Amino acid sequence: MKYPTRLSDAVHIMAFIALNPVERLSSEKIAESIHTNPAYVRQLMSALRKGNLLLSTRGHPRPELAREPRDITLLDAYRALEGNKPLLHQDTHTNPACGVGVNIQLALRDCYDCVQAQAEAAMRRITLQEVLDRYAARLTGLEGHKETPNGSQDSSRGCSADGSADSPEG
Repeated sequence: MKYPTRLSDAVHIMAFIALNPVERLSSEKIAESIHTNPAYVRQLMSALRKGNLLLSTRGHPRPELAREPRDITLLDAYRALEGNKPLLHQDTHTNPACGVGVNIQLALRDCYDCVQAQAEAAMRRITLQEVLDRYAARLTGLEGHKETPNGSQDSSRGCSADGSADSPEG
């Protein structure tokens, strides 16, 4: 199963643009960084442009952010790409004659609405600047990784129990 990566790729595009402000950034060059095709990059850039997150002119490979990275949130990017589409989707093809088939979907909708609200609140607090800061910290080795007993990496920064992003100060 292929998982959707549009948001990740859109943030990648905006980060690439922010990190290369004087470079000629054609869709081909950006596509190389994402390891995808230029048409897909153009599609995402168009959505970001329509969402007022990106400024670009067709035929001129000098895209720029429409706002400062600290003023662009993950929720802004998600909305530019997906509109009001929910993160989680229900099965709408259950048997309407089955009490479980109907009522489980209604109960699940309540749960999904709760997840949606919490996810949107967390995405509203995470800015492109934070993503860029985390990127820079990884490059310089200041991220504070430590090895966990199972051998995986554990970052000193991450998300707190309520799903919000921890501050850069820890």
